[in-house]
Amino acid sequence: MPIYEYEAVDPKKGCKRCRKRFETIQAISDPPLAACPSCGQKVRKVISWCRAAVVETPEEHLRVERQIAEYEREGMWSHAAELADKHSEKTKDRELKMRALDDYKKAGYDTDSMESYVSSNNDTG
Repeated sequence: MPIYEYEAVDPKKGCKRCRKRFETIQAISDPPLAACPSCGQKVRKVISWCRAAVVETPEEHLRVERQIAEYEREGMWSHAAELADKHSEKTKDRELKMRALDDYKKAGYDTDSMESYVSSNNDTG
């Protein structure tokens, strides 16, 4: 269900809730509120600003992800781990760092000391 914003028609008469904008969850088919649920003063629906974010993945990141996946498919765990590790340092991507650790384990490395390194590096970021 969508979230709608309302405000008092006359903020001087409104309560603490409706003097400023407040949100309420309503079905699209519900009629708009006419009064504040707290104090009963007249309210009006407010058109909200769209706060959407478009996140683009840089081409370099996609290229690196494809290469890591290819190394993993081929069983080249140390290559995948090294590439994931280097790229995670550059991008500060914790999930990619964990993927590198997993690949290091599959390659036969002792990752106990590496796991503490990941934890200490991520405490600062």
